[in-house]
Amino acid sequence: MTSAKRGWVCEIGLLIYPDCQLSAIYGLTDLFRIAGDWAEGDTARQVRVSHWRAGEDGELTCAWDTHPTEPHRLGYVITPPSVAMPEQMQPMPKEAAWLRERHKDGSRVCSICAGAFVLAESGLLKGRRVTTHWAFAKHLAERYQEIEVADRNLVLDDGDVISAGGILAWTDLGLTLVERLFGRSTMLSTARFLVIQPPRATQLPFTEFIPDFDHGDQAVLRVQHHIHADLTASLNLDDLSDLAHLGKRTFMRRFAKATSLTPTEYIQQARVAKARGILELTNRPLDQVAWEVGYKDPSAFSKIFQRISGISASEYRHHFGV
Repeated sequence: MTSAKRGWVCEIGLLIYPDCQLSAIYGLTDLFRIAGDWAEGDTARQVRVSHWRAGEDGELTCAWDTHPTEPHRLGYVITPPSVAMPEQMQPMPKEAAWLRERHKDGSRVCSICAGAFVLAESGLLKGRRVTTHWAFAKHLAERYQEIEVADRNLVLDDGDVISAGGILAWTDLGLTLVERLFGRSTMLSTARFLVIQPPRATQLPFTEFIPDFDHGDQAVLRVQHHIHADLTASLNLDDLSDLAHLGKRTFMRRFAKATSLTPTEYIQQARVAKARGILELTNRPLDQVAWEVGYKDPSAFSKIFQRISGISASEYRHHFGV
């Protein structure tokens, strides 16, 4: 008997692991049910949702199921976000082995936010392009160097591997799967009913510039302090390398090693971060904002802000301003 005749179009398994975000588990369960209710045509067709977790013996079994009397055939498996920071997440060899088996059986595997660390432990992300929460991207890339981490993306579809960044990006992933299973009309109806946005393309507007001052290079640290003290200064490479008492090429190499950014990129990030704060709290004209963060040319400021934030300065103020 086909899944359609049974009344469900696909089974989606949600993995409950230690310290996972349970609100994502139950939120996705509700989202898929609502999508089935809004589906055009045969409204009896639903997404089958099952919850999986390790028992006392460590083996993973189904703990809850919308269709408990029927054999399982998982089309998708999702590892939700974690409420623990990545460095506090415990090893999960049983969950990793279970994910490998499901993928081998034909399931598409999905991760949300720090759930990417659980999926990465399975080895299924080697050579893959994956997204995660912007604040965890560097940690994921350092721990699993065979993964290409694309933290600009909010949802990244690599065929049999789908990843989402952001703690609440389970709504974006859920709607992405709804569109696959029921079509765009049902996805939009589901989003409108839940009063949430359709899947977003980027998490850049939500990222925060967090400079690293704990790298141990005192010459670079002296320059960083100088940059943050007055972002309206010219801050050209010749002056900065002189301040560091280093040749220009040596300074650029050491600065990039210490901060993971070139000096120019670092200055742009710092200026845009300050501009965001001004846009969030004031109604000052954009030309004045540009001037206050060190740009005499408002058009140059606009281009850099758009590239770093993913949206224009005026859009940013609309979404995040008081």
